[in-house]
Amino acid sequence: MIIKTTEKLNALCAKLKVARFVTVDTEFIREKTYYPQLCLIQVGTNKKAWVIDALAENIDLNAFFDILKNKNIIKVFHACRQDIEIFYHLMHQMPEPIFDTQVGAMVCGYGDNVSYQQLVKDYVGVELDKGMRITDWSHRPLSKEQEKYARHDVIELQDIYQKMMDEICVANRLDWIQEEMQHLTSPNLYEADIIHIMAKMHVPFKKKENIHLCARLCEWREKMAQEKDRPRKHILTDEAVLEIAASCPQNAEELEILRTISNGFSKSDLGKSLLETLEKVAKESSLEWHLPEKINLTPAQKSWMEALKLLLNVVCEQELVAPYLVATSDDLAHYAKGHENVPFMKGWRYKIFGQKVKKLMEGKLAFFYDPDQHTLVVKSV
Repeated sequence: MIIKTTEKLNALCAKLKVARFVTVDTEFIREKTYYPQLCLIQVGTNKKAWVIDALAENIDLNAFFDILKNKNIIKVFHACRQDIEIFYHLMHQMPEPIFDTQVGAMVCGYGDNVSYQQLVKDYVGVELDKGMRITDWSHRPLSKEQEKYARHDVIELQDIYQKMMDEICVANRLDWIQEEMQHLTSPNLYEADIIHIMAKMHVPFKKKENIHLCARLCEWREKMAQEKDRPRKHILTDEAVLEIAASCPQNAEELEILRTISNGFSKSDLGKSLLETLEKVAKESSLEWHLPEKINLTPAQKSWMEALKLLLNVVCEQELVAPYLVATSDDLAHYAKGHENVPFMKGWRYKIFGQKVKKLMEGKLAFFYDPDQHTLVVKSV
């Protein structure tokens, strides 16, 4: 059954209030908007599942939002980043506490991007049909196949969560999970980060003035995209941002002749707003925008990094944890360059990996081939 009225949703949420945990998933579309358009919410508990039609006329979702905010109820997701982004935008508050089975899987020895389908197969013994994954969730009425697909996304998730939590508790890794969940519910993760946006654009400029203009253009584009609820590329493409930042046009004529600007753009409302921004930036003092630089290693540092990678893989194979969760390539590269303020030199990562890195540096650890296991191991020397 699909819940389409506030009355029925309120009745459901009255039942969910006593749950120890609920499983949650969403279906949405965002191809033509800046913010994801929420179409369905799936929620499950006690071997049951419900589908909430978020597009139903006059439906008030506040009772469900109260469940998401309730700190006595664990909200279980799989690959939750986009789900949390949706709820954070709608509620202006984080759903807490949460558990992400994709992250939990990394603690249990899977890779860094295991699919829900794989976890259902391994933990529940069921082969899921993902044929409805790519479908128009905004179309109404929903088909029986769509409804069934949506419900199954939170039914099997209940078993996965409980079995996975048993594994994590037996391995005494609950603090690992809690640290990762705190990261996933940090608001900064879901706010527009101009430095991150520029880094993804591979800004080629060296001059302070061009970088400053590029940053201001990205800020303007983000503001316009949010106000009009359109994808940022529909406001201005990355290529256009870079060309404008490189050429620094001073007026409509100079803007209009750029290769990446469509004819007549300068006369549109967006074009006029952009020209006002360009005029304002031209009068500003350029700020320092510290973009992440490519990490260049010396031959000796590259060799050291390869040793760190090898150690990481051996340790993670022994500990049954995904290497990506312990240390990223950038973490290893920064450490190889002599920067010790990296995640794997703190907390639980230090206990399983950072300590061994220190021992390796001190010559107290070495790699050995185990002929019985046909694998590399590390041992104290």
